[in-house]
Amino acid sequence: MLKRTRGEKIFAVFNTIGLVLLSLIFILPIWHVLMGSISDPLKISAFSGLILHPLGEVTLGGYKLVFSNSSIVRSYGYTILYVVSSTAIGLVLNILAAYVMSRKKLYWGPLFSAIVLFTMMFNGGLVPTFILVRNLGLLNSVWAVILTSAVNAYNIIIMRTSFAGIPEELLEAARIDGAGHFRILLQIILPVSKAIIMVIVLFYGVMHWNEWFNASIYLPKARPKYPLQLVLREIVLQSSENSIVADADGQDVMIYRPLIKYATIMVSVIPMMILYPFVQRYFVSGVMIGAVKG
Repeated sequence: MLKRTRGEKIFAVFNTIGLVLLSLIFILPIWHVLMGSISDPLKISAFSGLILHPLGEVTLGGYKLVFSNSSIVRSYGYTILYVVSSTAIGLVLNILAAYVMSRKKLYWGPLFSAIVLFTMMFNGGLVPTFILVRNLGLLNSVWAVILTSAVNAYNIIIMRTSFAGIPEELLEAARIDGAGHFRILLQIILPVSKAIIMVIVLFYGVMHWNEWFNASIYLPKARPKYPLQLVLREIVLQSSENSIVADADGQDVMIYRPLIKYATIMVSVIPMMILYPFVQRYFVSGVMIGAVKG
């Protein structure tokens, strides 16, 4: 075992302190919301500051109020629909584009790569995209949310770089055995590209789970199709929790406002917190594949 120098020891100490402080910065807001979501609503209303432990008797009343409201449950279902559909469609489109662009014998390959890179820096903008969605008849439909962010130039570039790093000899051997492009893609490239695929799934899942702006633009007259994050925004910023409590069981609105906010926030972040550990082990290797090869 190599003995660390004094400078390395000092760096390790400051690095550890910095990481601990960053961890606290990231964890404390979630912990505050979690403790608030199971606290006594009367205690929350009278308390100001960081909540480090449940105030009063532990209660799940906030979660009961949230899930007893039909709009919250419906928006949760639509959010899952948007995440699963957008991720699946986006993954298919990005894989196909990345495979084509990774082929060295592709005619005008550098031109296609330049066009994709151009869209990372310049795009049509919000107004032209809105006009296009409206003219296609997608306004106020779930497809307006799903299709407008299905293709991502950054994800295509990462996947293309990963696919291009697969030894050409392996693909050539498959061609000699009579394999076509789809067979090569499905049976050779994808099985050895699990890391980068899981990274892209994570990118798409987090992006669409937290997405609310596109829904607010493309679903102006389709409130029942709102995703959870847009409903959460209304609760936190526009005090829409009045209707939630009234619909639930007619409790005092003012008392339950903070509890509703905390519980709804926790309901919205828990799925991603559960998903991340399962794909985290692929994250470093997948990102490095797309970072070190060009």
